[in-house]
Amino acid sequence: MSLTEEQRELREAVRSFLTERPGAPWGRFAAELGVAGLAVPEEYGGAGCGTAEVAVVCEELGRALSPYPYLSTVVLASEAVKAAGNPSAMARLLPGIADGSITATVLFPDDADLTLSDGKLTGTARYALDAEVVLAFVDGELVEAVPSSRAPHAPLDQTRPLAAFAFDAVPVVRVGDGTACSRVRDLGVTGLAAEQAGGAARCLETAVAHARQRHQFGRPIGSFQAVKHKLADLLLLAESARSAALAAARAPAEDLPVLAAIAGSYCTEAYLTAAGENIQIHGGTGVTWEHSAHRHFKRATADAQLFGPPHAHRARLASAAGL
Repeated sequence: MSLTEEQRELREAVRSFLTERPGAPWGRFAAELGVAGLAVPEEYGGAGCGTAEVAVVCEELGRALSPYPYLSTVVLASEAVKAAGNPSAMARLLPGIADGSITATVLFPDDADLTLSDGKLTGTARYALDAEVVLAFVDGELVEAVPSSRAPHAPLDQTRPLAAFAFDAVPVVRVGDGTACSRVRDLGVTGLAAEQAGGAARCLETAVAHARQRHQFGRPIGSFQAVKHKLADLLLLAESARSAALAAARAPAEDLPVLAAIAGSYCTEAYLTAAGENIQIHGGTGVTWEHSAHRHFKRATADAQLFGPPHAHRARLASAAGL
């Protein structure tokens, strides 16, 4: 699937920034490129774009193994706030998300044990994307709450900060209606699939480069049939993953659940395979601390659990098909 001219320009701007300023803070990345406000309505300081443009940024962030909280803040939180439909909450939260001064995360019922009683939130979320502002879907509402405690994890993938949140009857601020919970989660799956497609493409690029440069028996290892077959298979996986991710990002609302499940299943397995084969082609170099190959493998492995493993997405597809 191809990009529009504007989307290609966005991709190049993000890739250039990540290449030239890999250590730049989140606020600078968000504000200088305007990418945090891509899907934020113009009246709240954003660009009023859609999921397709957000997916372009996600793909580049996945390619670069970026630690920026784009998935939690832009893909999940801004969409949750918009869907809640509360003008005062949107005016309070969306401008800060758009200019990069706020990072936010969303807790879903499937991933947290939370109850809401008399305007107070109680319970825990053992593994959640970490950010400053915490939103939670609970009992049909979207609420904002300050955790009683926040314990950062030391995750396998150190480029994706995770934390455990505890809430001990803390007061909440009602953000709005929570009926869009499933849709917001599907958008999260879609954003993650775009990241995974970008990661798979980067694994292919580095594997091809190494196969051209590494010589054995007086020949580049890429000239050997076994390596050629691996690279050809990776090309098919990477391109198919990108198509699946873009299809989900461009899906109309009624098709999003199915296309997000397809992307979640296919892109997860494609990235895992590409990351593993990248290490195999690099040999011992691929597991050295200095090389990116092992970091892609860790990211791919952790991503496979973030919104559910591939078989969980396939179970959703089977249910949708009446099987």
